[in-house]
Amino acid sequence: MTAILAMLGRVWWCQLGDLLPWSWDIWSSHNSQHLVDPYSLSHLEHGFALWVIFHLLAGKKVSQSSILLAIAGIEAIWEIAENTPWMIQRYRETTISLDYFGDSILNSLSDYLMCVTGTVIAIVSRHRFGIWMAVLVVALLEIASLLWIRDSLAMNIIMLAFPIEAIRDWQSAGK
Repeated sequence: MTAILAMLGRVWWCQLGDLLPWSWDIWSSHNSQHLVDPYSLSHLEHGFALWVIFHLLAGKKVSQSSILLAIAGIEAIWEIAENTPWMIQRYRETTISLDYFGDSILNSLSDYLMCVTGTVIAIVSRHRFGIWMAVLVVALLEIASLLWIRDSLAMNIIMLAFPIEAIRDWQSAGK
């Protein structure tokens, strides 16, 4: 993943010179350039949501380690796809990410680790809490993201697939 991102011309770190490991302003050029940003929640959510999907589709037929490997592979592919020129342009055209120029490599690695972390938490806690804990975490992360930045995993999927101007207007009102 890292090698492909480098071949795509992604920078390793924020080129604006800020060395902080985080950036909380989704409207700044620092977004998606540091280790942690508000969209880190979305990548944590990827792990939980993908685990729920695999759990529902495969049940006990597939080992949890196989599910973890599959999700890790999916997230690596997503991080590459998300940073292609076509996808960057799509984000800029259809979402509130008008100044999105792709992730730094270290941000992509952090996003990847957030997804894997979400998956591991879901796997480890499945015996105690079952699938409902993962579903609840997905819902809570969606709500937290919507309240904090007026964006979320679900909003990104909707806006990338079927852009709705009313959603974009609502999201932009938080600027």
